[in-house]
Amino acid sequence: MYRFLMSRQWVILTLIALLLIPTMIRLGIWQMHRYEERTARNQLVTDALAADPVPVEKLTAPGHTVTSAERYRTVTAKGRFDAEDEVVVRRRTSSDDQVGYHVLTPFVLHDGKVLLVNRGWVPSGPTQTAFPKVPAPPAGEVTVRGRLMPSETTAASGIKNLSDLPDRQIMLINSEQEARRLDATVLGGYIALTAPGPKGDTPELLGNPGKEDAALNYAYAVQWWLFAAAVPVGWVILARREARDRAQAAAEKQDSSEAEPAAV
Repeated sequence: MYRFLMSRQWVILTLIALLLIPTMIRLGIWQMHRYEERTARNQLVTDALAADPVPVEKLTAPGHTVTSAERYRTVTAKGRFDAEDEVVVRRRTSSDDQVGYHVLTPFVLHDGKVLLVNRGWVPSGPTQTAFPKVPAPPAGEVTVRGRLMPSETTAASGIKNLSDLPDRQIMLINSEQEARRLDATVLGGYIALTAPGPKGDTPELLGNPGKEDAALNYAYAVQWWLFAAAVPVGWVILARREARDRAQAAAEKQDSSEAEPAAV
């Protein structure tokens, strides 16, 4: 009854099914790993945002690389803004996806070290080469608070670090690069300012970091495993249907051959 399984068509179909099953299982495992990674990163963000503020120099220092566990931690610093050496970071978007700049202002601590402060987003100027209108930072000594961030790199951000840019414009916020530009001792990473807020509407402070959709990867993993389970079930159903159809055709042929002599 099942000799048709040795036909070329069914051999190919069976081989495809045997290849699909482990492939789909592996894809499910990969999606589960992605789910676990994203869940872990989301937990790091949650823990960092919930942690008590600490002085910035407890978490970073000149030449320090901000770690995943330190990222988004709230830090404080006391000093003064250096508006004369302020630059803007190109091709940054606002909360409603308008393209403009981030304002990067050096913040000089009491010991002379510099903390890079991203004061938020401002709209573009009349041209891409013109320096945009940027409200001045608070004058005199001030205490700032912000979320600690690692230095940006092309590898991590995908943003190409272009050269020959207009004056006071940069592509990446990188503490080593800024240390060379300022000829100063700069703390590793930078902070996204959360306080004090601007007196007007700009610069627009950066919002809280979003969380990755880990549940979607979990759903994809289950989906792939269901597909893997469906392949052998579908193969059996097709094989049984083929066997039934062949048996029915053979029975009809036999009935037809037996009926022919009687008709004569």
